Order: sequence, then C-alpha cells, then structure tokens
Amino acid sequence: METKASLNYARVGAQKARLVADMVRGKNVDEALKTLTYMNKKTAILIKKLIESAVANADYKKTMNMDKLFVKSITVDGGPVLKRFRPRAQGRAFGVRKKLSHINVTLGEK
Repeated sequence: METKASLNYARVGAQKARLVADMVRGKNVDEALKTLTYMNKKTAILIKKLIESAVANADYKKTMNMDKLFVKSITVDGGPVLKRFRPRAQGRAFGVRKKLSHINVTLGEK
C-alpha cells in the first residue's frame, strides 16, 4: 500500500526544491522529518509539512503500519512562472521571473 500528498503552486523554484527532495528520498519517515527540521532551507519547511500530511492520510486510511513508512518517491516538477517587472534607473525596467513548482510525495511500507 501507499499514500500520497501533493502541493501545487509552491512559491519556490523547482531546482532549489529538488536539492531538499534528494536528501529525504528513500528515507524512513521519522528520519526524513528529523533531517528536514534542522535543514536551513525554505523548501524544507514545505516538504516537511507535505510529508506530515501524507502520514496523516495514511493514519486516516488505517491500512498501513505507521512504524514502517518510508518516502517511496518525491517529485518536484516546474510550475508556471509569474513575470514581474522591477523598476530601474532612467525609466528602464528589468524582468523578474518568480518560479513556482509542484511537489508530490508518495509514502510506502517497508
């Protein structure tokens, strides 16, 4: 059995989020949550909440052993890009690309 949770339109770039996702992929849920707690990244907070949500989903279904849960897969896909302008000197403007991403977590039983 497996359980899933997803976070769409997260206000973080996919490349930065993948760095954190690679750290917890394949780990036990308890170990992954401890790793994310002490990681100094904005994405770590988002992924930690997402894993906690997936654990709550598994607890609600009551079909899985909570002690044997591990991060089976975690994917970070690029989302849409918000294009904004930053005013500069002499009437110019530079473009700013605010990147969004979609994060999906699947927990499985060992």
